[in-house]
Amino acid sequence: MKMAYFVTGTDTDIGKTWATAALLHRFRREGYSVAGMKPVAAGCERRGGKLQNQDALLLMQNASVGAEYDLVNPYAFEQPVSPHLACGGANVEPAIISAAFGALQQRAQVVLVEGAGGWYSPLSLTLDNAGLARILGLPVLVVVGIRLGCLNHARLTLQAVAESGLRCAGWVAVQIVEHMPYFAENVAYLQAALPAQFLGVLPYSDAGDFEFLSSGLRLPT
Repeated sequence: MKMAYFVTGTDTDIGKTWATAALLHRFRREGYSVAGMKPVAAGCERRGGKLQNQDALLLMQNASVGAEYDLVNPYAFEQPVSPHLACGGANVEPAIISAAFGALQQRAQVVLVEGAGGWYSPLSLTLDNAGLARILGLPVLVVVGIRLGCLNHARLTLQAVAESGLRCAGWVAVQIVEHMPYFAENVAYLQAALPAQFLGVLPYSDAGDFEFLSSGLRLPT
């Protein structure tokens, strides 16, 4: 059985990569072979003469199948800015991303495709996350960073996903502020307000113990 999901977030720097890695571990605990993908990444460093991204490397470390870096991250840009600026006008070709995704699906039962930034964040001058998710035809998982303003961002993101014609298969709450007042109350509000399966909370952590972080997560249905 093959499954794949597109992982988006309510903003940038809200724990999307950690949530993706934790979900990879959760699927692994159920016996699935898994792979992660970061199709477009900005803020990359040169390693062995090639640009590589820390988030993409983290997904590779937490996968259960091997894959060449270029399959996991086909488009790596150096500047730590929005990809549509970092690309310098270069085209981001959906066909190249689709081919890499297909190759990963041949190796793993579950592939999690992590977008860059939020749902409508641009990946190039002509493509955004919403457009890529539609091209790949994937159900969407939304990562909600719980902080002031997240209630509006979360509701708007799920509304936008629905308007794109894609199914939201679930959402994850991430505790990005260690001692946020009313954290539980904000999560409870979103559980009642969001029309999608609640997959659980990723607790605040300074260390990337993804086996531990995955323990409170459910699998999407």
